[in-house]
Amino acid sequence: MESLAVFGLVLLLAGINSEHNSNQWNSRNTIVHLFEWKWDDIAAECEDFLAPKGYAGVQVSPVNENLIVSGRPWYERYAPISYKLITRSGNEEQFADMVRRCNNVGIRIYVDVIFNHMSGNSDAPIGTGGTVANPLDKDYPGVPYMELDFHPSCNINDWNDIYQVRNCELLGLKDLDQSKEWVRNRIVDFLNHLIDLGVAGFRVDAAKHMWPDDLRVIYGNLKDLNTYHGFPANSRPFIYQEVIDYGLDAISKYEYTEFGAVTEFLFSENIGRAFRGGSSLKWLTNWGPEWGFLPSDQGLVFVDNHDNQRDGDQVLTYKTPKEYKMAIAFMLAHPYGITRIISSFDFGDRDQPPPSADGEAILSPTFNADGTCNNGWICEHRWRQIYNMVGFKNAVRGTGLNDWWDNGNNQIAFCRGGSGFVAFNLEPFDFNQTLQTCLPTGTYCDVISGSKVDGKCTGKTVEVGYNGKAKIYIGTSEEDGVLAIHKNARL
Repeated sequence: MESLAVFGLVLLLAGINSEHNSNQWNSRNTIVHLFEWKWDDIAAECEDFLAPKGYAGVQVSPVNENLIVSGRPWYERYAPISYKLITRSGNEEQFADMVRRCNNVGIRIYVDVIFNHMSGNSDAPIGTGGTVANPLDKDYPGVPYMELDFHPSCNINDWNDIYQVRNCELLGLKDLDQSKEWVRNRIVDFLNHLIDLGVAGFRVDAAKHMWPDDLRVIYGNLKDLNTYHGFPANSRPFIYQEVIDYGLDAISKYEYTEFGAVTEFLFSENIGRAFRGGSSLKWLTNWGPEWGFLPSDQGLVFVDNHDNQRDGDQVLTYKTPKEYKMAIAFMLAHPYGITRIISSFDFGDRDQPPPSADGEAILSPTFNADGTCNNGWICEHRWRQIYNMVGFKNAVRGTGLNDWWDNGNNQIAFCRGGSGFVAFNLEPFDFNQTLQTCLPTGTYCDVISGSKVDGKCTGKTVEVGYNGKAKIYIGTSEEDGVLAIHKNARL
């Protein structure tokens, strides 16, 4: 009996650990968050752009019915009314079609899911699918949930009190009690339905506000991924959990790593500070866990996300494009972490809704001749400097970082095995050095200033000599402060 118990424990731990597998195609690495996009538009983007450019997956905005909030701010998606799949992004049929089409071209879908809470109070509590609720009495018939399914109402007044953080109401949102079997079963049913439709995993919103033991039970009751959509048998959904922890919080990100990856907010803060010039780039030589980050296979990393890009401070966003592209390039060139980039819409205030012609229906992005977006959409994932670095990351997959060079301050360079080389210039003077690129002799296209097209470079070229060395030049007046070459950019 004891041996059977040990065997069962091994199987349980194996299942838990597999939630760290992102279920991506072997040749791809990077997730893009198509924030507030419609399902039909994501399906087309998977086929027309993301797959050809080597992206690995898409994080989509919440898929279940939410409270309609006056002015339709983006955050209404985080006020659930029911688990019916109907939002401003589309209905269940459109969502299922999008998942199928994206899977068919190797783009995995990760759903931003909310089950810490339901909506807060409202004068007209009606959902995007027409469901009526009574939040004041904690009555959500669309699930159904009633008052006994929630924690007693209280405010989070002390963020160092873990009981308040996990049992009280975040921003007035009605806090579900995940220790109750009925609640857990409704959440599991919701997530399993998404698995049946072909999703590859979940971004768990507000995981910090839920007890780890409750999450362990919920994740353990999820189905394996649907083999109909090309997932190998026994594949587990990829779980990455929103836990904001800057190292001084009462609740630690390490409480959640046993059963999934965790969003590494320290990464965002520190990379923003570095490329804003707040600290010398030379200190990035030991970038990774030595900075207080999670182990590489447990940290979901980003330069900015849909929340903190609205908060200012050290976080870099599209609003400072040169430094932002440099930080993204460093993230994608470096071997640390599970990488995600955001694709934003333009905003002037924190609550601004996605682009709309009438204040209700979300506009589809339209595209310029160079592939960039307009119609109110930023589409960072379509910037050449970013999608070509996604290609760089794919090309150097499986290699480590070697041959680090710096000038003692804000010029740095490094190799990725013998597959790629990248250099950064944040100095007020030109980068002009002959450096080891670790690549075979030949002519290479710099994938930052241009691309390799029909056997020619549309941007700068780099001549690598017989000894692997090349003259690297990045002028201070250039649009970008980065130069990158890799094995697939050789002429």
